[in-house]
Amino acid sequence: MRIGPVHSDSPFLLAPLAGVSDSPFRRLAREQGASIVYTEMVSADGLVRGNQATLDYCAFDPVERPIGIQLFGSNADVMADAARLLCDLPEAQRPDLIDINMGCPVRKVVNRAAGAALLNDVPRLQGIVRKMSEASRVPVTAKIRLGWDGKSRNAVAVAKALEDAGAAAVAIHARTRAEKFEGPAHWDLIGEAKRAVTIPVIGNGDVRTHEDAVRMLAITGCDAVMLGRAAFGDPWVFQRVRAFHERGETLSPPTASERLGAGLRHLSMMVADFGETVATREMRKHVAWYIKGLPRSARVRDQVNHTHSTGELADLLRGYLEELEREGLGGFAPEPAATPAEELGAAG
Repeated sequence: MRIGPVHSDSPFLLAPLAGVSDSPFRRLAREQGASIVYTEMVSADGLVRGNQATLDYCAFDPVERPIGIQLFGSNADVMADAARLLCDLPEAQRPDLIDINMGCPVRKVVNRAAGAALLNDVPRLQGIVRKMSEASRVPVTAKIRLGWDGKSRNAVAVAKALEDAGAAAVAIHARTRAEKFEGPAHWDLIGEAKRAVTIPVIGNGDVRTHEDAVRMLAITGCDAVMLGRAAFGDPWVFQRVRAFHERGETLSPPTASERLGAGLRHLSMMVADFGETVATREMRKHVAWYIKGLPRSARVRDQVNHTHSTGELADLLRGYLEELEREGLGGFAPEPAATPAEELGAAG
C-alpha cells in the first residue's frame, strides 16, 4: 500500500491509541512487523500555542518510520497551522504522515466539536482537510467512525468528502460513536467505502487475531488493517499476522518468558524516554497486559499496582519470571485476548 510517497511493506498498521501508543510501545510494534505506526492523538491547539508537553507527544525515534502524528481539533485554521508547524520541523523530526482524529468518542473531545463530533458536520470536516492538505508537505489522512449513531451512519459519504478535500487515505473504525467499543463491528461498511473511493481505505475494529486481520482484508477489500487493542501486551501480534498472511503459517503466541522479558525491556525504554516517575506510573497498565492469562497473574497485578519505583517493579517482574521458570512454566503461552474496551482510554 502507498499513501502518497509513503510505502507500507505490509498491510498491517498500529492504530493511534490515546494513553498507550508512546514511543517505546511503537518501537516494539515496529520490531515485530507493524508497517506504519501512529502517535497517540495530539492537540492541534496545544501545538500552535507551543505547549512543551504537547510537542513532546510528537517526538519519535527514527526506527519508528514510517510514522504518522495524529492531530485533533475543530478549527480549520488552527489545524492547518499545526500541520504547517509539523512540516517545518527539522527533517529528522518531521512525520511521514499527518492524521486527523475524527473518531474519538470521549465526551471531553466531542464537546469541543472534535473527534467523532466532526462526523456531524461534513462541511467543517472538509474545510479542515482542505486547509491542512494545502498547508502540509506530507500526506494528510483521517481516521473516522461509521457515524455518530445508528441513524447517521455516513462513513461512505464522509470517505468521499475526505477524498474530495484532499485526504490521502482514510481509516475506518467500524462502529458508530454511540457504540464506542461495544457490540460487533460492521465490516460491511468498510467494504462499501472502499468501493466508493480511490484513496486507500484502512479497516479497523474487532481485529483480535491473525485470522481476523486476514479475514477483514478478504471480506472488505480494504487496502490495510489497523490493529489496536490486539497489540496491548502483545507486539508479536504483527509477526503472527504477517506470517499468516504472507506464508499461511500459524506462529505460536509468546511464552511467559518472552512476555516478561519484553515487559522488562519495555520498562527500561520507558525509564530512558520519560524518567522514573512517569515510567513507574505508565508501566502498570502495560505490565497488566503482558502478564494477562499467565499463572497467578491477578496476584502479580495487585503487587504491580502497589510499586513505587521502576526498580521495585523490575524486581517484581524478575522474581515472577524466576518463579515461573522454576515451575517449568517459562514456556507457557496463553492465547492472547483483546483488552476490554473500558481500559482503552480515549483511543479513536
